Amino acid sequence: MSTEPETPDEAEPGPPEVPDAAESGTAAGPSASDAGAEAAAAPERSEAEAELAAQQVERERIERRKAEKKAPVAAGAKLSGKAADLLAAVRAVESGEKPASTVFAEPAPAPRRPASPEPARRPQPAAQAAGQAPALTAAAPAPAPEAVDAVRRVLTEGGAPDALAPQVTAALGEGADTQLRDDPWQLLKVTGVRPEQADGFARALLGAECGPDDERRGRAVTGWLLEQAALAGHTALELPVLTAALAQRGVPDPDGAVQSALAEGEALVFQDALDEPGAPVRPEPREDDGEEDGEERPVRVLVGLERYALAEESLADGLARLLNSVPKEDGPGEARERAAATAGGSAGELIRAVAAHGLVLHTGGHASLADPARLLHEAPGIGLRAWAVTHTDGGRDDFTALAAGFGEQDGPSGGGTATVAGLLSGAEGPGRDADGALDLDLLIVLDAPQLDVETAALLVESLPDGARLVLAGDPAVLWSAGPGRVFADLLAARVCPQVASRVPDPGPLGELVSGIGIGELHQVEAPGKEIVIVPVRDAGEAVHRTVQLVADSVPRAIGVPAEHTVVVTPGHGGAAGTRALNTALKERLNPGPGRFGGFDPGDRIAYSPAPGRTVPGLVVKADADGLHLSCSGAPVVVPRERVEQSVRHGWALTAHQAAGGRWPAVVVVLPGDAAQALSRPWVYTAFSRAARHLSVVHGVEQALPRAVAETLAKPRTTRLPALLKAQVPASG
Repeated sequence: MSTEPETPDEAEPGPPEVPDAAESGTAAGPSASDAGAEAAAAPERSEAEAELAAQQVERERIERRKAEKKAPVAAGAKLSGKAADLLAAVRAVESGEKPASTVFAEPAPAPRRPASPEPARRPQPAAQAAGQAPALTAAAPAPAPEAVDAVRRVLTEGGAPDALAPQVTAALGEGADTQLRDDPWQLLKVTGVRPEQADGFARALLGAECGPDDERRGRAVTGWLLEQAALAGHTALELPVLTAALAQRGVPDPDGAVQSALAEGEALVFQDALDEPGAPVRPEPREDDGEEDGEERPVRVLVGLERYALAEESLADGLARLLNSVPKEDGPGEARERAAATAGGSAGELIRAVAAHGLVLHTGGHASLADPARLLHEAPGIGLRAWAVTHTDGGRDDFTALAAGFGEQDGPSGGGTATVAGLLSGAEGPGRDADGALDLDLLIVLDAPQLDVETAALLVESLPDGARLVLAGDPAVLWSAGPGRVFADLLAARVCPQVASRVPDPGPLGELVSGIGIGELHQVEAPGKEIVIVPVRDAGEAVHRTVQLVADSVPRAIGVPAEHTVVVTPGHGGAAGTRALNTALKERLNPGPGRFGGFDPGDRIAYSPAPGRTVPGLVVKADADGLHLSCSGAPVVVPRERVEQSVRHGWALTAHQAAGGRWPAVVVVLPGDAAQALSRPWVYTAFSRAARHLSVVHGVEQALPRAVAETLAKPRTTRLPALLKAQVPASG
């Protein structure tokens, strides 16, 4: 069995190869034989019209920002070498001074200072219909039938599956058929299509004109590689890594391909200064300094897709606004100090830090949620309108109950709770003020390591001036499924107070997980059967024992029914991946013919309304409108054409799908050939999903303690630390 990694954090691409889509993301990537079928299931509907509108407004804000800037953003270093050459090329082509074919030999322009932060333009969510459940889907505009038919004819002519037509039309927009005929490699903009498939399509359309040195191919493969990098969590790629990956994909002139992509505006180039370890911090040069002393600073040249590069810049500007502004005055100082003293410990430290700073980071395990819960409870008493947000409905409900516990002790008080998606869409939360900002003084974001740069930018840009932001989470868990590593970057940048919780996770499970966090897999005494190890010899036995545990052993011995137990495994594919496990678990727990796309009423599912986001639920029924689900009590209708792409059976999940959730019992399945997928963050995340009981179906022998001790998170290339450094001094 070959375990299919769920995300690039579990894949192991050898540098300088950029991970493929098949090794990335929260869903299994398609092979050459089934890419067309999977891509054909493109969404024509989205989770909620309000959420789509909020995100679209933010995209438009970033586009306006791009238009206002005359050049890609630097992180404060003087441009030189290849980065300056590339920037000069792009500027000359964009301004019309020179054609793209002749411009790249021109000298570099004068260095530019970073653009100063612009006033925040905040996303305005669409109004939600009265009484509409936040999880309900809403129709998005579908491509015109005649446009789809025109694209279908081009696809058929090139030997590509005509089922791709709706997705190609949506990806390319107006005149999609003409674009595709003129540049067949535009097919790579469709999710799931790989370069070798686009090459075959191009050969069928272009005949003798088609060749590996075609400029259109080099430009398209450049964009495709950057998309793969984003799936792997990078917001940009270092130029040598990108050109090496292009060479591996058969592009004979990698530098020319990058230049072409830049000239066409399909990518942006940046240069970040690198400070040598132990070297004194050098001040940024002023525009009137003239020539420098001749000592060049080490730099790295980065290339990225504008979507993620500009979102990361927007995030940095928003964070700088919070860090450099004076927080809004809250209640009397005596009330603040009384609340901090009453809370005591790290909760008191958190209250004091929030009183004085616009951005505060809070770290700790699951038990540490008591600190932000205490802060939420005390906030109204110290003059702060506070809201806390989680990534899942279950996390929101659990945190609401935790914060309410303080009300039982001290009397009712506290702020509100919501999900991130609900807050941004306007379906939950305090609403917006006249300027479009969230109507609050304090926002607490839980499970902050799950924030990707786009979601983080949306949240930060939605905050009013003078607001406070607390990012709370466990730095040992897996990073976000989307691009970036926002929480880790902020911890490393040291630009704001960091409060480490002193509330330990209790019991044998807490002891086990705490040890994993520091690279040690301890033998833990578990007199109440909190931890059980089940050795297996092969994948078949792993599946058999997993079903036995979920259906029989855990309910009988631990008292946790099957519906409150989740299975976590390293990947979707293979003989003991989520597909195989869910098939076996369905056969035992809810057998049926699977009349609607393999699903029956009562099936446990994992619904993915957007990439990187998983919502657990149950199948209610199916009809002409689609598959009807119940997700945390909210009705969801998944259109028929989206079921294959966005709904999986959900008895077994990957660690990324399970992140942010907690269950009374968890069965972690580690088949023998999953060893390469294991890392300390993966093991920590999987094991820490268990609240009362953890069973480990163990077939990897010494690979497990070795992964915990030696295999850390794979690095991600991001620009946030450099962008922040240009605007905010480190706090030491």
